[in-house]
Amino acid sequence: MIKINVLVGDKSWKKILINPETYIKRKVKKLSNDNYFKNKNIEFSILLTGNKKIKLLNQKFRKKNTSTDVLSFPYLENKELKKKLKNKDTFYLGDIALNINKILNKKDNKKSKEKFNKLLIHGLTHLLGGRHKIYNDFINMQKLETKFLKSIN
Repeated sequence: MIKINVLVGDKSWKKILINPETYIKRKVKKLSNDNYFKNKNIEFSILLTGNKKIKLLNQKFRKKNTSTDVLSFPYLENKELKKKLKNKDTFYLGDIALNINKILNKKDNKKSKEKFNKLLIHGLTHLLGGRHKIYNDFINMQKLETKFLKSIN
């Protein structure tokens, strides 16, 4: 089971998602049915924000003074995460911040939702230990992202 906390920090999100919390919880419920998440009890949070806030977060935590589309803040190191994923206890994965300004396609709301879904899954795979600095890690992360996207669409 996956539990998610949704924080809407920028009202512009309503341009893509009329009720962001309901939309995200519906997607996460579908994801919960994926075999990867069977017998796992995880929780994570999503902050739906804009350029200004995500730039501040990027500066504070990554020392990059630029806006970005998604940031992930894993709560656990990979070794501890692997132990927790084998256990049936509920645990906290971490936080994801998504930037409306990098997702919103003013001409096509469907494309905005598709990009949102991709970035949600990308952020989640980072919380699950995914990395993409090394090519093999990138390929493995991409496979997991594709699998998860099929689950929520």
